[in-house]
Amino acid sequence: MKSSRSATAYSFFIAFTLALTACAAPEPSPPPTAEPAVPSVEVEYTLGTENTHNRWSRAIPPVLTVPSGAIIEIETKEATDGQLTLDSGVEVMANLDFDPIHPLTGPIYVETAEPGDVLAVTFHKIDVLGWGWAGVIPGFGFLADEFPDARLKTFSFEEGQTHVQFDDNISIPLRPFPGVIGVAPATEDELVTIPPRENGGNMDNRYLGVGTTVYLPVLVEGALLSIGDTHAAQGDGEVGGTGVEAPMRILLEVEVRKGGRVLAEPEYETDEYYAVTAFGETIDEAARKATRFMINYLEAERGLSRVDAYLLCSLAGDLKISEAVDMPHYLVSMHMPKGIFRVPPS
Repeated sequence: MKSSRSATAYSFFIAFTLALTACAAPEPSPPPTAEPAVPSVEVEYTLGTENTHNRWSRAIPPVLTVPSGAIIEIETKEATDGQLTLDSGVEVMANLDFDPIHPLTGPIYVETAEPGDVLAVTFHKIDVLGWGWAGVIPGFGFLADEFPDARLKTFSFEEGQTHVQFDDNISIPLRPFPGVIGVAPATEDELVTIPPRENGGNMDNRYLGVGTTVYLPVLVEGALLSIGDTHAAQGDGEVGGTGVEAPMRILLEVEVRKGGRVLAEPEYETDEYYAVTAFGETIDEAARKATRFMINYLEAERGLSRVDAYLLCSLAGDLKISEAVDMPHYLVSMHMPKGIFRVPPS
């Protein structure tokens, strides 16, 4: 049994230790924000939603012509092209007309862009414009056969808002991005926007937000860039069929890159990682293609042998199911962290 003096000293020691620990404890991390810091860029061109389209074709005339390096501010509509509003009821969701789905802003003709080039699109700022919606559309989604009834949630957004309130207990960080981004395919046929393709399309890749540069293979003269189907928040795969669909204002930069590696499908990068994308009629097919595309990148840009590139994909690559809702078309991405490399790519 301790003496009273020993007990007092022991109690003082414990209290002093706890006080030191509290002082040394790091401050809690700030809550996630909707987007990272915005670089200082000046708008050179603007493009509204007066003229939109929802097909891919080289025959669709451009609504804006810009030089390589242009800074453009564009606005987008929400995915249903006005069929849904903030005050809509679930009966509207149950009777959606898919023909006008995915109104795209564009096409934008980028001077000097030619087949075989790469169009780099960097997102500097993305603002959600006022409202959005999410829901379950009958007959659409990864588990469409299990959820036959329509469901609709609408949300209003104030300037500077960083989260969407799913319900009284659930708050989801805003991470806005375009669900559809692409260039015109080398065909005059009008292709629907829904599946992802080599030209981009309905990629629904939630990592294509502020700070990301997307690399699109140029397939026709001028590239003919179009963007739409903007999402304020979405999980990997978009399994239920929608993100938080919302109109947006996007500040972006376009750059034509010549003489480099020819891309089979879109790729993208941030400060933290480089990523490839691949579409396929099964997730297995898309995942295999994504792995091969990353091996190709590591060979060409990082100087690895093919077998070492394959091994590195296994040790450090992250396969992600980016889009699983456009069955039988799927999109898989592979991310490779840049921090593992001592020198930049060649």
